Amino acid sequence: MAKAFSVAVWNIRHFGSNATDAKIERAVNFLKDQKADICGILEVTSSKVYTYLMRLMPNYTFFVTEGEQTQEILIAVKKNITVFLTQKTEFKSGQVYLRPGVLVTPCIDGQYYPLVFLHLKSFADPKGYGLRYDMLNRAFDFRKVLNRAHTNPGPANYIFLGDLNTMGLNFSYNTDLITGVKEISNLDKMARRRGMQRLSKTHELTWWNSKDEYAPGSNLDHIIAVDHLTFKNFGGSNVDVRGWVQETTLAKMKKWIKDYSDHCLLYFEVDKV
Repeated sequence: MAKAFSVAVWNIRHFGSNATDAKIERAVNFLKDQKADICGILEVTSSKVYTYLMRLMPNYTFFVTEGEQTQEILIAVKKNITVFLTQKTEFKSGQVYLRPGVLVTPCIDGQYYPLVFLHLKSFADPKGYGLRYDMLNRAFDFRKVLNRAHTNPGPANYIFLGDLNTMGLNFSYNTDLITGVKEISNLDKMARRRGMQRLSKTHELTWWNSKDEYAPGSNLDHIIAVDHLTFKNFGGSNVDVRGWVQETTLAKMKKWIKDYSDHCLLYFEVDKV
């Protein structure tokens, strides 16, 4: 299949805040090296990063969310790709300080491919879990909006992606809990009911705090797409996970996290419809 476009999404923890100039430049160069047509950076917290992005990625244009939240989503798009960008405040679930979503719609050979970049609420307490569940329902229901507006034959193309923070639910007052694995299983069920799927990744674990003596990590970052879309194959998976998971020793993993981010970057290529 011919490639329509490529996407990279990466949560760079507190990107810009308390980061040295060398660390910011290192992260931007790593992002640039992926050569993705569309990039989403999550957790941008300082305007310091803009100078590096514009200097090191001159063939991209940039968009950043705005609001009362302290962490923004920044989108970079290659200048040869035509896109429509919109900040989507409904994904804040009525919470002023939550991060909005970003709708990025590239047009390739007359076909529209809407992508919603999300950074959902963290924490395993009931409030955090409940807000994530509400945001996910809004993301899935957005497919109905796209289908109603779709003019080409068949259902609309649609992908939502980012740090979905699938860390589970832990009740402090008893032993009942929903593990991260169970929350992901529930996410998969929600997707199947709506004709969508969570794309397979070369590595399931995408986040690690680097503080444990071993590297269990967590499976927090995901790509959800409608069933009729197809993607480039990376050794049997749809998404190539790039970062600390590719290192061969714990020491190298910890160094990568220190130098770049506790999240890995997710890269994938969408086939033309």
